[in-house]
Amino acid sequence: MLPPIEHRIAEELGARPQQVMAAVALLDEGATVPFIARYRKEVTGGLDDTQLRNLEERLTYLRELEDRRAAVLASIDEQGKLTPELKAAVDMADTKQRLEDLYLPYKQKRRTKAQIAREAGLQPLADALLADPTLVPESEAEKYFNAEAGFADTKAVLDGARQILMEQFAEDAELLGSLRTYLDEHGILKSTLIAGQEEAGAKFRDYFEYSEAISDIPSHRALALFRGRNEGAISLALVLDSELDEENKPLGPNPCELRIAKRFGIKDQGRPADKWLADTVRWAWRVKMALHLETELMTVLREKAEEEAIRVFGRNLKDLLLAAPAGQKATMGLDPGLRTGVKVAVVDQTGKLLDTATIYPHEPRRDWEGSLHTLAVLAQKHNVNLIAIGNGTASRETDKLAADLIRIASPHMTLAKVVVSEAGASVYSASEFAAREFPELDVSLRGAVSIARRLQDPLAELVKIEPKSIGVGQYQHDVSQTKLARALDGVVEDCVNAVGVDVNTASIPLLARISGLNQTLAANIVAYRDQHGPFPNRLALKNVPRLGDKTFEQAAGFLRVPSSDNPLDASAVHPEAYPVVERILADIKKGIKEVIGDARLVKSLQPVKYTDEKFGLPTVQDILKELEKPGRDPRPEFKTAVFKDGVEEMRDLQPGMILEGVVTNVAAFGAFVDIGVHQDGLVHVSALSTKFVKDPHEVVKAGDIVKVKVLEVDMARKRIALTMRLDDAFGKGTGGGKPAGAPMTAKARQREDTQPAGQNAMAAAFAKLKR
Repeated sequence: MLPPIEHRIAEELGARPQQVMAAVALLDEGATVPFIARYRKEVTGGLDDTQLRNLEERLTYLRELEDRRAAVLASIDEQGKLTPELKAAVDMADTKQRLEDLYLPYKQKRRTKAQIAREAGLQPLADALLADPTLVPESEAEKYFNAEAGFADTKAVLDGARQILMEQFAEDAELLGSLRTYLDEHGILKSTLIAGQEEAGAKFRDYFEYSEAISDIPSHRALALFRGRNEGAISLALVLDSELDEENKPLGPNPCELRIAKRFGIKDQGRPADKWLADTVRWAWRVKMALHLETELMTVLREKAEEEAIRVFGRNLKDLLLAAPAGQKATMGLDPGLRTGVKVAVVDQTGKLLDTATIYPHEPRRDWEGSLHTLAVLAQKHNVNLIAIGNGTASRETDKLAADLIRIASPHMTLAKVVVSEAGASVYSASEFAAREFPELDVSLRGAVSIARRLQDPLAELVKIEPKSIGVGQYQHDVSQTKLARALDGVVEDCVNAVGVDVNTASIPLLARISGLNQTLAANIVAYRDQHGPFPNRLALKNVPRLGDKTFEQAAGFLRVPSSDNPLDASAVHPEAYPVVERILADIKKGIKEVIGDARLVKSLQPVKYTDEKFGLPTVQDILKELEKPGRDPRPEFKTAVFKDGVEEMRDLQPGMILEGVVTNVAAFGAFVDIGVHQDGLVHVSALSTKFVKDPHEVVKAGDIVKVKVLEVDMARKRIALTMRLDDAFGKGTGGGKPAGAPMTAKARQREDTQPAGQNAMAAAFAKLKR
């Protein structure tokens, strides 16, 4: 028997079984991952949110496996075929794939040729020829003629016996496992252009004639291959590395056929049935097993590629959500546009909309002076501190306008401008939530509001948008949308709870992401707040309809009430732990307002002195950290990139230029950087550092401000090659290179790892991923 589920998960996580069992019990009771990670450290032994997410995922898989195991055993038992040996094998199956291999011979299936042959009495013939190859197949077949069943001659009888053996070979669990492993280690995935698709499938031209070991294909390349196949541009096939020579000619016996023959003791010794058995092996492999295993391995490749793509998306989303907030400052949002004008929205320090306007500084009206006047009046009227400029069409032109505004406003006003990503702003603008929030406001003006707010607090604003719409993933439309949504929801939940929210200002979408809450409870909180005024303290939350004790326990620590008489309500200290603080205050004979924020005093306290049976050392240490810096924000300090004056379009770029930019997206093959020319450039993974980089996330993350050098500019394909190795030589002319996840030979990959980044042309995988 396999160890209990909790023990298996513990081994995978490198944790103790007791930790996993405690976490599983909490999850089963309805506790959320953020709550367990933050407030139940003693119970789980300090498992963090990443470990808990992995635990939750594996728990689901293994429980599904156990349910399927029970169903398989019941099915085989009902057929009267459950032997002790088979039951032991099923009990030891540690993956769904292994379980299905064992179940394959007993699975209910439509009537096969092998079943028809068995019903005609041909099983003894098949068994006899396999057991004794000295028998003459044709002579033995004459004993089994059955015209009524369709086996009236030697050929039909031997074909029937062959079908029986082929099915027997193809349903042997041990053999299938062995062949699957061999194919995974020695399989080569080949892609070929489908005739007539040269023009329609031009974007997949790097895969018209391509091959790579299936075990080596990175996720972005795998997803590109599957997309090419799905769009009818290329076909995919799995071949063995030892099967064909450079001219695609057979090198020798198929190693998989040899393994089948060995498994069933089939050898070519010149006996009468040897050739018939060898042909049976060949047909079993080609007809029954090769396609089945190829499909399985392709599925595994896709699933792994999807998992990696989802992981990359999740990591980028986390970096974006936890980007530094500009803070509570009156902000003017500018949503750039040409013909339709620049939409303007001014919000106060809490994000409340104060004013809107539409100006037309660019083509075709070119009302520069009138636009400046309008902005100056709005800035002075509402005491604006920040200007947020969307990075879409006409962004750099609008950035110039903001620069002129700052110049004429100085020294009377202190203004700063920042270009921000407007990814997803249009999705928010057209959303039901935005319509309820601003029913009278034009959709385009709602976008300007979103741009202003996301500068103030990226997290609070971006949670209003479906995570998939933010566009920081690779091939996000090619992965399982259900898995992607579940993973991204987990990322958003972890980020929101890591920061915490002000319950008196938070929006419904933000509150809905708090541990224990949902859309309905979040709406109830806002409705209660609107009706009764701001919550005076955390306990007042219990007055909200349908917010019971269990929900309060899960949510309270992440909800802040800065205006409360109790300073702890503005911290991450959970109300259940307030008695610990009271015990500390009684011991040092001071009031909470004297202690909170006094780092020197708090650091002088001994945490172990205040532990008890309920609250252990981890909780007390967390409490003291909060007393030292209550409500600390885990996000970094706000900084902005400065785009180079005069560099506004791709045509302004020259190889060798050193520019400052913002990392907008990180993929498996490199990082995309906004340098202010309406087209992100790519820093290939080989150009991120002078040291070898396996994972770009080791070096950069979305939102980072970096210095880059321009290597090459390809105006025709709108591609910019950049390097963060500022001493690298740059290319001449526009260069070429490989696009989206382009494949490489082993030698090419070796060259890429050792040569300067500029020698790699446009650096593998350049398709813009924000699809």
